[in-house]
Amino acid sequence: MKRILIIVAIVVVAVAVGAGALYGPDILAGMQYEKAMTQIGEADKANAGAWPQPQETCFVCHGPRGQSRNAWYPALSGQPKAYLAAQLYAFASDQRPNPYMGPLAKDMSDAQIDAMASYFAQQAPTRNEDVPADADLQKRGLALVQARSCQACHGEKLMGKDQAPRLVGQGADYLAKQLADFKTGARKDPTGAMNGIAATLSSEDIPAVARYLAGISPERDVATSR
Repeated sequence: MKRILIIVAIVVVAVAVGAGALYGPDILAGMQYEKAMTQIGEADKANAGAWPQPQETCFVCHGPRGQSRNAWYPALSGQPKAYLAAQLYAFASDQRPNPYMGPLAKDMSDAQIDAMASYFAQQAPTRNEDVPADADLQKRGLALVQARSCQACHGEKLMGKDQAPRLVGQGADYLAKQLADFKTGARKDPTGAMNGIAATLSSEDIPAVARYLAGISPERDVATSR
């Protein structure tokens, strides 16, 4: 009886070893696949869902996930949710006139605006362009930004706060155009703050500020996306 038990044990071990040799690679591959899918799922959760989403109809101008690589179009990624929503409502009400964004925003419901603002706010911010180095412009731009206390509204790292947008990493051309529009009144800040600040900038100051801000790589701050 004892001999039979030993033989049975040897057979079971042999079968297990054989099965491991035969199916081991598949089991390992399955585990690796499951791990990879879990990582993808976690990344999708952090980015408000898998790409593409309905919000990605905006990618033609603003880039995939709102990570614009065009200096003329603003990056939506990593902007504060409150700012994104406020701008969509401003476009819809013509408080911020725009021939392209106006009609799009007017067709959106409150729920759609909330969903879009949430989605882009959760995307990792990136720099729009590689800005050529210009020490003089950067020095002048830094001095102007500090003198105007831009951090007070836009956050310590200028990543945006509440209804104030992220400035760092935006395209230089876009930033310069917005500052020029605030200066002339073509774009109106509901608080009047940006119009007042832009009015103090000269035609030489504006490109310096824009170049300085465009050359800074944004750092993701979870607080800005809430």
